[in-house]
Amino acid sequence: MEIHLWLSLVTICILGALSPGPSLALVVKNTLSGGPIQGYSTAISHGLGVALYAAITVTGIGLIIVQSPILFSLIQYSGAAFLLYLGIKSLLSKKNTMLFSDDAEQNKEKVNGWRDGFLIAFLNPKLAIFFLALFSQFIDLEATWLKKLIMIATVGCIDAIWYSIVTFGLSRGNMISKLRAKSHIVDKVTGGFLILLAARVVLS
Repeated sequence: MEIHLWLSLVTICILGALSPGPSLALVVKNTLSGGPIQGYSTAISHGLGVALYAAITVTGIGLIIVQSPILFSLIQYSGAAFLLYLGIKSLLSKKNTMLFSDDAEQNKEKVNGWRDGFLIAFLNPKLAIFFLALFSQFIDLEATWLKKLIMIATVGCIDAIWYSIVTFGLSRGNMISKLRAKSHIVDKVTGGFLILLAARVVLS
């Protein structure tokens, strides 16, 4: 893959990752609730979910998803239900007075970063539309599997790296302690935001 095309792809992916949305809210919430380990787990699994959608798209299955209203709606409403579940869970959460411990069994039970990060990416069929539009600018019928793999790895790694940077920033110094002291407020704001996103999906 030509370097200038790859750099263009990198730029678009970075801009896409930087845009705020439910994924960012989830990474922040899981970092605050479960500590850095759960934050990084959410970031990496979200990157894997995005990479999977990219792989589905380059193999042509993404076109089937977009062209099948029933399948698209099924994934879309499943995603809305998951956002609603996360939102209600956040709204019902109580102020956390426990110290963070990455290895604490209690934190592992409270947050499942691997599950949450992957599902919030995979249950978003709009990624299929995004990648169909994006990849059509960089790929053609004669594209090799190496070129496709580079594109898949690029979008997945950039996504995971960005949310890992967010987790790292939240974990530096006493940032988590400060935010943790207001965790109940963060949870309420995050919960309301996720519920509004779920409603937008259903009503759109």
